Amino acid sequence: MTDKISPKMIGYSLAAIFFINYFIGVYWSFEPAAIDIQQEVIADAKTEQVKPVVGYTTTTALIRVAETLLKKPGGYLSNDAMPPSVFLDNIPAWEFGALEMVRDMSLVMRQEFSRSQSQSTENPYLQKAQPRFNIDHRSWAIPSAEGEYSKAIEELYLYRTALTQSQSQAQFYARADNLRDWLKEVEKRLGSYSQRLSASVGRDQLNVDLAGDSVAQQSTYSAPSMQVKTSWWKIDDVFYEARGASWALLHFLKAIEVDFNDVLEKKNAKVSVQQIIRELEASQQSVFSPMILNGDGFGMLANHSLVMANYISRANAALIDLNTLLSQG
Repeated sequence: MTDKISPKMIGYSLAAIFFINYFIGVYWSFEPAAIDIQQEVIADAKTEQVKPVVGYTTTTALIRVAETLLKKPGGYLSNDAMPPSVFLDNIPAWEFGALEMVRDMSLVMRQEFSRSQSQSTENPYLQKAQPRFNIDHRSWAIPSAEGEYSKAIEELYLYRTALTQSQSQAQFYARADNLRDWLKEVEKRLGSYSQRLSASVGRDQLNVDLAGDSVAQQSTYSAPSMQVKTSWWKIDDVFYEARGASWALLHFLKAIEVDFNDVLEKKNAKVSVQQIIRELEASQQSVFSPMILNGDGFGMLANHSLVMANYISRANAALIDLNTLLSQG
């Protein structure tokens, strides 16, 4: 007759499972390191035996950032329904922030960078890739988020190959007006993150939605002032979402600096891009606190959200200045 399993053995087993899942969760929660995009371009071009052309670096950056979402430790976690992933929230928030930047870049590549004028046709590879990034990031059934993102990456590889083969339907136009279109999207993202992070302490804010136009209207009434505050339960998610977005944007800007080099030099704007990159690199400093603290702005406890908001606000201000430079003749 088999011996009965003692309650002590059951307790030891449950404790072992708990600690194994805990340490796996900690390992999976480490944010990916920065990618050296120029080295990746050199390695890929050597493997494919091609010479990088305009657009190769930006496309490579988009590919690498998207691949990192799928290939980092633990893989893509946002749609996992099993332990320990289901108990993690910081790294899925990070993934969503990076994904939002990927979505913006893929849309601008499809609508602007790859097209000469508004009446030109879309690139077939980007036309297939861009919608695949827009699937619900938490989707785990068929089609799964990972499956759609993988197919999108495959289309980006095909687009990049077509660029190097001088195919007439595959183009990348490095023009000032195209770059400005992307910068406008980035400005909105960073502005939103700055507001949400700053709202960690809560404050009264005047309604300026219709400012600057005396006859402007809106569909529903809004109070002249309101209390803006991000929930204490959500602020760490906002923090890590902003970290993920900043991480992805950092790589895209480094790629833009290469592909739009002539445009930036003509406008004497390279230093502006480098300053934005510096601010975003500062936002990626290691967080040594075991949890995101959100004390009062001038209180005894640190407020990590306000520090992050500072870097993002400075980067956004530099982006606005860069956009102004590009609009000048």
